[in-house]
Amino acid sequence: MRLPALVLCYHAISDEWTDGLAVPARALEGHVTALLRIGYRGAPSGAPHPLPPGTLHVTFDDAYRSVRAVLPTLRRLGVPVSIFAATAFADDGGVLDIPELRGRADGREDELSTMTWDMLAAAADEGVTIGSHSVSHPHLPSLSDDALRRELRESRQRIEDRLRRPCLTVAYPFGEHDARVRAAATAAGYAVGYGLDRPGGDIDRFAVPRIDVYRADSRARVIVKALPTGRPVVAARRALRSLAAVRRNR
Repeated sequence: MRLPALVLCYHAISDEWTDGLAVPARALEGHVTALLRIGYRGAPSGAPHPLPPGTLHVTFDDAYRSVRAVLPTLRRLGVPVSIFAATAFADDGGVLDIPELRGRADGREDELSTMTWDMLAAAADEGVTIGSHSVSHPHLPSLSDDALRRELRESRQRIEDRLRRPCLTVAYPFGEHDARVRAAATAAGYAVGYGLDRPGGDIDRFAVPRIDVYRADSRARVIVKALPTGRPVVAARRALRSLAAVRRNR
């Protein structure tokens, strides 16, 4: 079977924080190692989209400080990395304070601490691509045209000013995008826009799908998610779980 190009999306790295966003470092290493064993190889550094078939790229949304723990492992495995930062939080490396995360790290708020500009610069010096995750991590499709332009343009400019490197990639917060968001990303000067997996949707360089990986995902499940034959199975399971949740809440 010919393997498609694959982009993984992680968030935090932690053994202690048991939230679904937090994947233990050894689990991530296991995921990537398993994919390499079935035939994937690291994508060429700086490769344009579409990526060559059979290549693997690992991305991290939100730029949590914890992701630094796995950068040496991914470098050793030969897999390129992108980190997407919401720039409003990088001045002081503050907690990613958004409504969707409030209460999820009670007692472990440090797990939500983001990378500072110095940390991002150090990662970039080691070959990590630093991309935009907007300014404030909003739901982009719900913004006005002016607010949408500010979120995309100001975040890109801020990254370039602080890191002295081009910022050509954006990961849409929550993986959400539509035609208006993609057009705004194009106008803001990005070359690539990342969402999350949308089976059956149109795919172009401003709607690059990624496979989201969470704490509960085993090596086998990551492989199932990654392979084209497995994605409909995963989508069906998600739909069934959503239906069950609706019925429980009636």
